[in-house]
Amino acid sequence: MASTSTPRYTVPGISVEDGAKLIAALSVRLHALNDLHLTLKHVHWNVVGPHFIAVHEMLDPQVDRVRAMADDVAERISALGGVPKGTPGALVAERTWDDYSIGRADAIAHLGALDVVYTGVIEGYRAAIDKVGKFDPATEDILIEQVRDLDQFQWFVRAHLESAQGTLSTGDASTEVDAARAAAE
Repeated sequence: MASTSTPRYTVPGISVEDGAKLIAALSVRLHALNDLHLTLKHVHWNVVGPHFIAVHEMLDPQVDRVRAMADDVAERISALGGVPKGTPGALVAERTWDDYSIGRADAIAHLGALDVVYTGVIEGYRAAIDKVGKFDPATEDILIEQVRDLDQFQWFVRAHLESAQGTLSTGDASTEVDAARAAAE
């Protein structure tokens, strides 16, 4: 039952020690992606109001792409000699963020909260890109491709929150609850 974060082997040209650093960075991204796809589905199921269908239908392609991203990250962990942990228990035990806390709510409130969620995921990606780029351009490339899609998904969310003057209805909210409340007002 392999569960150590230090691999016994890794890809050619990368030391086992650097492979372990890559695996650690990717493991957090895997948890973030698994959490994000579940959060997106949660919103999909719990969104209501006049923007329901637009948001409901916008989210499924995001869910599908985020799930594919998780698969790519998990397979890279395996290729590096690591063990991807895709269980709910590992996600909850190892994540550094709280559960999404908005239940049944207006579409705009959910989008305000999702904006904050996407910001957290994307900031984590950018930090991971900086970290893995020092060891492995192939892993860095995977993360760069994925953050481009995540940036686009956040743009889709923000398009619903943006005024014609270019300001976000969420203002400077830093929590999903505050962002949901500000967006709904």
